Amino acid sequence: MASNGSFQCEVEKSTDDAQGNKVTNVTCRGRLVYDNAAQVKEVIKPLIPLGGRIIVDLGDLSFMDSTGLGTLVGLKATALNQGLCKLEYVNMTPRILELLRLTSLTKLFAS
Repeated sequence: MASNGSFQCEVEKSTDDAQGNKVTNVTCRGRLVYDNAAQVKEVIKPLIPLGGRIIVDLGDLSFMDSTGLGTLVGLKATALNQGLCKLEYVNMTPRILELLRLTSLTKLFAS
């Protein structure tokens, strides 16, 4: 797990799902904030044109600020607009779910 405010984003290719889609898992750890939001964008954005399913695990995020949220919203919008992949956010912490509720973004983030 990331420590002292650091952020890590790990990518792992998985086997195809039951529908034959290739699956890529991205695990985010630490604090997703202004200082490192570009890092998650650099990791996920190039995966979108490759298609399939991208599953982003947010369970190990200890904190996310508005820039981190904006980055995740932007990535989801890119995936929806390109229509080449399904970008899913999973294992959202209660704190992140509350942030989504407060910003009326719950439906956008639903898988």
